Amino acid sequence: MNEAHIKQISIELHLTIKQVDTTALLLEGGATIPFIARYRKEATGTLDEVAITAIRDRLEQLEELDSRKDSILRSLEERELLTEELKDKLNKAETMAILEDLYLPFRPKRRTRATIAREKGLEPLAERLFAQDIKDPVNSDPFEEARTFINAEKGVASTEEALAGARDIMAERINENADARAAVRNLFIRKARFKAKVVPDKMEAGIKYRDYYDWEEPVNTAPSHRILAMRRGENEGVLTLRIVPPYEEVIAILNRYFIKGDDPGSLQVKQAMEDGCKRLLVPSMETEIRTLTKTRADEEAIDVFKENLCQLLLAAPLGQKNILAIDPGFRTGCKVVCLNRQGRLLHNDTIFPHQSGKEVAKAAETMIELCRRFQIEAIAVGNGTAGRETETFLRGIQPLGRMPVIIVNESGASVYSASESAREEFPDYDVTVRGAVSIGRRLMDPLAELVKIDPKSIGVGQYQHDVDQNALQRSLDDMVMSCVNAVGVEVNTASKQLLAYVSGLGPQLAKAVVGYRDEHGPFGSRKELKKIPRLGPKAFEQSAGFLRIRDAANPLDESAVHPESYRIVEAMAKDLACSVKDLMKSEELRKRIDVKRYITDSAGLPTLNDILTELAKPGRDPRERFETFSFVEGIEKIEDVKPGMKLQGIITNITAFGAFVDIGVHQDGLVHISHLSNRFVKNPNDIVKVHQKVNVTVLDVDVGRKRISLSMKDGTSPADKKMNKKKAL
Repeated sequence: MNEAHIKQISIELHLTIKQVDTTALLLEGGATIPFIARYRKEATGTLDEVAITAIRDRLEQLEELDSRKDSILRSLEERELLTEELKDKLNKAETMAILEDLYLPFRPKRRTRATIAREKGLEPLAERLFAQDIKDPVNSDPFEEARTFINAEKGVASTEEALAGARDIMAERINENADARAAVRNLFIRKARFKAKVVPDKMEAGIKYRDYYDWEEPVNTAPSHRILAMRRGENEGVLTLRIVPPYEEVIAILNRYFIKGDDPGSLQVKQAMEDGCKRLLVPSMETEIRTLTKTRADEEAIDVFKENLCQLLLAAPLGQKNILAIDPGFRTGCKVVCLNRQGRLLHNDTIFPHQSGKEVAKAAETMIELCRRFQIEAIAVGNGTAGRETETFLRGIQPLGRMPVIIVNESGASVYSASESAREEFPDYDVTVRGAVSIGRRLMDPLAELVKIDPKSIGVGQYQHDVDQNALQRSLDDMVMSCVNAVGVEVNTASKQLLAYVSGLGPQLAKAVVGYRDEHGPFGSRKELKKIPRLGPKAFEQSAGFLRIRDAANPLDESAVHPESYRIVEAMAKDLACSVKDLMKSEELRKRIDVKRYITDSAGLPTLNDILTELAKPGRDPRERFETFSFVEGIEKIEDVKPGMKLQGIITNITAFGAFVDIGVHQDGLVHISHLSNRFVKNPNDIVKVHQKVNVTVLDVDVGRKRISLSMKDGTSPADKKMNKKKAL
């Protein structure tokens, strides 16, 4: 483990060296982030998943920097260009930008104007001019001195050609000066501006980028969504995008570094400097800042996506109920499936409630019969085409009485229905049946179903296809794993897709778990997991605490207490002369436990307190309780929506600029960040959450562009309600 890296990270993240070092060792040993955060609190000083992830990511960045340093040092050494001074500077470089600046003058180059000038023997002239020595004749009369460099054989036909070549060499040298580049880079970061313009003949075709047809804003304050929008417009050929610095200030910086006077020689240097600035340095810095701002925008967009995904995955489950699920449609009918309480497909059918009167009556009869036959407890309806119309039809069937009819967000269901996992589970059914099954299972347990779909297809991102896909995928995988392990997984009913996200398992071991379960029947205890081929001690250690076994002989197997701590609970029960089961049932017994008596080197107060919490509510699901929701009746299409209406909706997506709300008309409305609350809002996630029920007021409707503007500035947002309650008190 690199001690310098550990020390640097501890300073950057405001952690102790021991916390960083221990976490790094655990990560190096194969421990997952959820496992470290949940079961190694004493070792890390109770670091949470965010801090552990930050340590992991920073370690990888520093290792990448070291790898690049080694590569550069080898290259310089092989070409006999490495001096002790340069080596020291390279080793001290703390960022990739500084490292590359130092290496730039020595990087193998293609033939440049400066290279050609050197081949013509003009470097000595450039060196003399660049020095601006008042005692050197070249400084007072560069034209006269340049005559000595005229050489027809080398292609230098005149004094002007000689001076032009010398200026090319000086321009490249100025561009490659590490200190000057750092100063100009800092200026770009602080004062450069984005300037977007529409390509003249793309005004009509690129109407969605109309806001950026003549747009300008500072680089250092531009929000991620606008950066990504402008870049997308540029990639689509609608916009031109530049990053423009205050040019006079760039020249002023370079003057301080390179211009020593106003003699004729200095004027040659100044001319070279201005050429190098426009031709080399400013374009190079623009490229760097484009990359820097893109990285920043990516990180912000990925953070938004992660937060939205977490909220969606941890949405309240309806639980184990007999479900009738419908994938609605007009022309092709509505695909209906019946699922038992474990989500197993029992029956499928197709009804046509949106056609002739005879078909409507037949559809109603079918629904009544299916609900009776399969003892249906709730009906799930996809929110796509014909969703609201199907909901209205169902609510009009009198014999169904108070049967809950729940609209379910079906984003990504079509992706799942065509996936390999769907084909594997339902090889004899078409995509419409698979899609309806997915809708029903989402209602029962959103987390268990959504893990089967690529997170990018769930529809809660912000410019997710424009950001770094590797970084996005890793962040989303981290978030899915965090959510799955926070909830815990019932090993005897979980799909292999869900098990794959359990700490320490992964796709191959998840498949092995399901295979063993299919062959030998349900697991009776956590110990039995050790019998699974290739599931070794390390995988068991990492996964066991997150796997639940309902109705196990050992009640702790249903809890989040790790098997390594069973002996502690057994000692507690023994000291109280009761069984572990009695201890879990009786609050009075638990109150008599003096946790300090059970402190060991590996189990301190954080772990012991977690154990007591878990004994009180073994296997507690951290998700909220499910609440039914209904859209306003009679508002089913965008044409029904009018300014001033008060409607109910569900948050479907949150971005840096606001939140999208499903109000039941097949077109989400936008609550701009300025209308989320009566008070100033910096981060929409402070106000709303994905899948949250909200009340909104319609501000504007643009049917042609399919845009609905909404507001929550009437005291109905959770933040406003909290604030109003405080005022009342």
